Amino acid sequence: MKNTLKVLFALIVIIIISVLVLLNQHDKQNKTSDSGGKDTVQEKKKSDQQKAEEFADKMKPKIEEDLYEMDIHHFIKNITFKKEVTISPMGYIVVEGYINDEPEKFNFSASLKYRTNEISSMSYSYELSIRFRDWEKYKDEPQLKENFLKSLSKKEREQYLKDIGEKE
Repeated sequence: MKNTLKVLFALIVIIIISVLVLLNQHDKQNKTSDSGGKDTVQEKKKSDQQKAEEFADKMKPKIEEDLYEMDIHHFIKNITFKKEVTISPMGYIVVEGYINDEPEKFNFSASLKYRTNEISSMSYSYELSIRFRDWEKYKDEPQLKENFLKSLSKKEREQYLKDIGEKE
């Protein structure tokens, strides 16, 4: 009978200790939520989108520098960046924009590498890329430029020649 009472007493003590531990653990979880522990830390962390937007803002001068470097004919009057910044599935931060207030005609896109702080690649609309074309590279083949100019309408040809500084 004494052994049975000892075993029963030990079981009761184990149950009481287990209940106290569970209650203590539950209280700790409630305190971190009530005092702002976990939730505040998560709120303070910037989202990936916010980090991407801040990084894009930091890199915009570099993008502008690259565009002006490509602009051998001094065609660019102004550069406008779209507000939307996206993160590609490959993790690149993509910034888009346009030149000379012509979003449909002279647009560009820059893919940025967050970890290395560099421009991974730049792409341009066809209309913009031909404004960056260096015809001096084709001086041995003048027919290429002539054929290209012939492919344009008279209005487009005049505008193109004006944009590259060959006609005023």
